[in-house]
Amino acid sequence: MTFPFNPASGTVLVVGEVIGPVGTTVVVLALDTGATGTSINEKYLVAAGYNPSQFPSVSVATASGIVHAPRFGVTAFAALGVSRKDYPVLAHTLPIPSGVDGVLGLDFFEGTILTLDFQKGEIAVVGGPTP
Repeated sequence: MTFPFNPASGTVLVVGEVIGPVGTTVVVLALDTGATGTSINEKYLVAAGYNPSQFPSVSVATASGIVHAPRFGVTAFAALGVSRKDYPVLAHTLPIPSGVDGVLGLDFFEGTILTLDFQKGEIAVVGGPTP
């Protein structure tokens, strides 16, 4: 299965779903091949029923420097036809207005084949857990 993206936009956007104790929250994330992990704006995690302040903070190197933010496993996270259970996310709001709710890191694609076709404007993910 393929998913469209706009190669002219400069950012590859991916729609994801955070499944939590009180419901599901839809987020728009930038697919970031330079990020080893996924970070999601705290307000969307709270909306799904998580309390990030209950989890220990970790130090993470970002493009804008070292940040300290809670990292914990969400019940499930789904995007691009793949679903991960107990998926680790960083509760972190990007420091600049970016128009996205966070970044989708490479850890999400473990065990898959990820293809970004910039000529067709398509993302394909083969393998990995499915919903």
